[in-house]
Amino acid sequence: MKFTAAGIMTTQFPTLLPETPLTDAIRIFRESSQQHGRRLFGIIVTDKNRHLAGMLSMYDILLYMRPKHIQVWGNMEDLDVAGLIDAAGSRIKSILVGDIMTPDVITIGPNVDLFMVLDIMIKKHVRRLPVVDNQRIIGVVYISDLFNHLLEQIGD
Repeated sequence: MKFTAAGIMTTQFPTLLPETPLTDAIRIFRESSQQHGRRLFGIIVTDKNRHLAGMLSMYDILLYMRPKHIQVWGNMEDLDVAGLIDAAGSRIKSILVGDIMTPDVITIGPNVDLFMVLDIMIKKHVRRLPVVDNQRIIGVVYISDLFNHLLEQIGD
């Protein structure tokens, strides 16, 4: 039975470098989703020595794309939304992963109990946790894998 992070973690996962252009990262999101047969919502960022540097999530990219003063706009009917999207696309071309990634990432060890993993994910509102052993990233636990594993244990 797989009741630890090591038992359900994924060991094949994409990574990015902080100096990767955001346009390349977006392409890697798309390609990795197709290659792994699942939508990826976040990718681990490592330094050149493959040590954890951060995490780039879909949320980070959307936060960057969101217009700064949207909360005071009110009704969006009078705005050129296509123009706003074009402007965001232009801004993205000059941004690196390290500029918008989340640098402080919660990690777990391979022997962490699955219910502790679940508790961390719920309390911290995260969908993926890098599994680290001796300062090396050895895997990732995705919330969807945890969910599906727990449902399988319940049975029919």
